[in-house]
Amino acid sequence: MMLNSLDLPGRPEDTRIVVAMSGGVDSSVVAGILKRENYDVIGVTLQLYDHGAAVHRAGSCCAGQDIEDARRVCEALGIPHYVLDYEKRFRDAVINPFADSYIAGETPIPCVTCNQTVKFADLLQTARDLGAAALATGHYIRSRANGEHRALFRPVDTDRDQSYFLFATTQEQLDYLRFPLGGMPKSEVRKIAEELELTVAQKQDSQDICFVPQGKYSDIVSRLNPAAASPGAIVHIDGRIIGQHEGIVHYTVGQRRGIGVATGDPLYVVHLDAARSRVIVGPREALETHKVFLRDVNWLGDQALDGLPEEGVSVFAKVRSTRAPRPAVLHSKDGEVWVELIDGESGIAPGQACVLYSDDSNTARVFGGGFIERSEREPEAEAMLRRLVSGETVVTAA
Repeated sequence: MMLNSLDLPGRPEDTRIVVAMSGGVDSSVVAGILKRENYDVIGVTLQLYDHGAAVHRAGSCCAGQDIEDARRVCEALGIPHYVLDYEKRFRDAVINPFADSYIAGETPIPCVTCNQTVKFADLLQTARDLGAAALATGHYIRSRANGEHRALFRPVDTDRDQSYFLFATTQEQLDYLRFPLGGMPKSEVRKIAEELELTVAQKQDSQDICFVPQGKYSDIVSRLNPAAASPGAIVHIDGRIIGQHEGIVHYTVGQRRGIGVATGDPLYVVHLDAARSRVIVGPREALETHKVFLRDVNWLGDQALDGLPEEGVSVFAKVRSTRAPRPAVLHSKDGEVWVELIDGESGIAPGQACVLYSDDSNTARVFGGGFIERSEREPEAEAMLRRLVSGETVVTAA
C-alpha cells in the first residue's frame, strides 16, 4: 500500500490532519507545510489560562495573544481554526498537581503532565472526533514505523530536542501522532515561515512554563496555597540547625545561591523535608547520586520491561532537559524499576524525569522513562540523610 509523507494510507487531499496550534512559529509551520502538500488541515488551539485575555508576554505560549496569532495564521493558510476552552481541565490536571508536588518538596515538570493529559489525551480524542487520521504537532522529535507501531527518536536539531518532555507519550498515542519538524533544524523552520509569509515568522520562542511568569515557581504555588510558605529550619546534613527559611517552596535540590546562611563553606540544598518543613543542606559531595528509583514508568522499548535480564540492560539516561544522555543501566524486578547512573549525577530531586535512550547520538531511539521517586546518594551522605529524616539524629543548633 502506498503511503503519503506522514506514513498514512491515501492521498494527502483525502487525509484529514488536526494540527495543535499554539500560536508560535513551529506549529504554524507544521500547518503551513501540510496545507502546501494538500492535506485536509484543521487547526486547533487550546485556551489554557489567562481566561482568554488578549495579553502577551514575551516568551510565553498559549496566552490570549497566541490564540489570536494562531487564528491569523489559519486565516492566511485558508484552513479552519477552532479554539477549545480547556482552562478548567488545565487547572485541574496540570496547575494544581504542580503546586501540590512542589509543596511536597518535589521538582515537578508540568510540561510533561500537560502532554500526558491535555494535549496527547484530550486533544488527541478531539482530533479523532473530527475524523482526523493523525494529530500533528510542532515538537522537535521524530517518529517512524517500527513493525505494526511507531518508535520515537531524538530530532536532527539536538539543540531543540524535546524528547525529555515527551517520554510519557504512550504507544497508542505515538501511533497516532506525527512530528513533521523532527528532521529539520530550527533555521529551516524559520526560513519556511518566511516563505509562507506567516506573521509569526520572527516570533520569539516560548521559554518559561506558560503559567509561571519569569520562572518564579514559588509565586504561583504561594498564590494557590498560602500555607505553602510556612517557615522552618535550615538544617545541615550533620544535624545542626544553621538558619531559618520562609518556606521550602523557595528552594530546589541542588540550589547553592540564595540559601540564606553563611558558614564559610559552600552549601547546597540536599533535601527538602516537607513533612517537617526543613531545608537540609550540605557540601556538594552530598548531592552525588548513582541510583534513581522510578515511578509511573512509560516503556517504549521492544522488549517487555518485566522481561529484562537480571543484570539489567545498558541504556543512556537523561535526568535534566539541558544535559546530553549519559551511560546507565536499567533494572526492573518485582515491579520496581531503577537506573544506575554510571558517571553519577548531582542535584537530583524527586519529581524530575529520567528519560532513557539507546545511545547519545541525534539518531538515538527514545525508550521512554519515568518520574524519579527517590534517589540514593554516596553511602555516607545517604546514611546521614536517612538518620536525619527518620528522626534518629537529634537536631541541634550550631
